Amino acid sequence: MGRLTAHLPMAPRLVLIKADGSVSIHADDRAFKPLNWMNPPCKLKEDGPTWTVTHGKTGEKLVLTMDEILHDSSHELGVDPGLIKDGVEAHLQELLAEHISTLGEGYTLIRREFMTAIGPVDILCRDSSGATVAVEIKRRGEIDGVEQLTRYLELLNRDPLLAPVRGVFAAQEIKPQARVLAADRGIDCVTLDYAALRGIEPENPTLF
Repeated sequence: MGRLTAHLPMAPRLVLIKADGSVSIHADDRAFKPLNWMNPPCKLKEDGPTWTVTHGKTGEKLVLTMDEILHDSSHELGVDPGLIKDGVEAHLQELLAEHISTLGEGYTLIRREFMTAIGPVDILCRDSSGATVAVEIKRRGEIDGVEQLTRYLELLNRDPLLAPVRGVFAAQEIKPQARVLAADRGIDCVTLDYAALRGIEPENPTLF
């Protein structure tokens, strides 16, 4: 079967060319979602008004025809610091790590902020059977959080020292749509009581 060919009519567009090589075309009515895009690795070749973006692995092409350039600017954004959790989410992570048995009897903590190639997993732990569990923590659990955990699980399950890894989506409030998606992905949902967690004595108290 041949590849799908799509065409956008001529109109004012925002074209973003990022340092990682990706190219995306945006309109004014789609929020963050582009009309079309090419993920890296790809190469951009300019030939007058025609810009051709070629994917380095698949050979797919994205061809842009520039009738007029209204604005052209370049900005160095530097190293991205990543997503920083707000105070409540960060404290939820800390409290759940201290009281990991909230997830179930026999759970043990491996570590908080377990780093992967696409960012840190909030908590990595083991259940009572010794199986690895990845926990994503949100104040408000929505579909985006389930998708994020799914991506982490795909990576973690490639590690023979950790696999099989299952997921737990933990939040103070979990939207019904997020629960449905999580169930479809084989991810467990846990509702966290922030006030109750704050009131529990630490499982490993210190003298100072």
